[in-house]
Amino acid sequence: MIDRRTLVLFAASSLLFGGTFVAAKAGLEYFPPLAFVALRFDIAAIVLLGYVLLTRSRAELVPRTRGDIAGILATGVLAIGLTNALIFVGQQYATSAVAAIVFSLNPILTPVFAALLLSDERLSTRGAAGLLLGLGGVVLVVGPSSDLLLGGGLFGQAILFAAAVCGALGAVSIRRAGGTLSSTVRTAWGLPFAAALTHMLSFASGESMGEIVWTPEAVLALVYVAVFAGAIAYVAYFGLIDSAGAIHANLAFYVVPVVSTVGGWALLGESISTLTIVGFLVIFAGFAVLGSESVDLRRVLPLSRTRRHSTTDQFLSLEDVRRDRAD
Repeated sequence: MIDRRTLVLFAASSLLFGGTFVAAKAGLEYFPPLAFVALRFDIAAIVLLGYVLLTRSRAELVPRTRGDIAGILATGVLAIGLTNALIFVGQQYATSAVAAIVFSLNPILTPVFAALLLSDERLSTRGAAGLLLGLGGVVLVVGPSSDLLLGGGLFGQAILFAAAVCGALGAVSIRRAGGTLSSTVRTAWGLPFAAALTHMLSFASGESMGEIVWTPEAVLALVYVAVFAGAIAYVAYFGLIDSAGAIHANLAFYVVPVVSTVGGWALLGESISTLTIVGFLVIFAGFAVLGSESVDLRRVLPLSRTRRHSTTDQFLSLEDVRRDRAD
């Protein structure tokens, strides 16, 4: 069941990840793609490691089981490292709209891996319908066009699809690993692995830090993807996986295009078409279909339970009065 903490984690993940595609596209004008990702994880690792060292005891920081090690590797190598390396490389060959749509296949792929690797996460027929409905809404939000087939090229779309596969597999692998570490500590351990991996990929591809053009816009893009869409967003996202499971956690990537679109309208003066609004409604309808079997409103809105009990008590009191009068 989904409680208030899960909803907060979901909202934080969606909002913070929502600006990633825009910031990444802006930053790629100044950074080689893999070097951009590597620097992002360098900063995120320093921020998060500093935080856990100040707020956690030694016992909470030390991996103690095979599940802890497996969870750290799944976090750093799959869910963070390879996924983001492929996204940033793929965005060189595809528009932000195409990138958002292709990566939104992540929630569709997650139940496939969950069915193979997890025994406690299965998607019902209703859930599958909700997922497909949400994906249709994403396409409407971004805008169906020839870009889906021609814009950006099949090469870029293939790389972005590989990113969606890595993200889905990483989320399910984290859930399968279990372990004793908190999601925050596990993320703090995983980020250095992600940074090391992306630095190696950057070096192997022939990139050089000398290619970076340092401007205020470049610094702003780097700070956003490193701190806000990096350290903070990943703590929320991996906490969401622990709380709600891989399938429901990855639904956050259906909200990302909505956040990006609304943010562009509010901050940059971009227009929102009628088709986009229809897309919002379709996504919310998909969530309603999915949520109808997984949301416990009594836990999300505890006041309703209090009011219901209060109403019931009043009703019983009236019944007692009637009985006394009858007697």
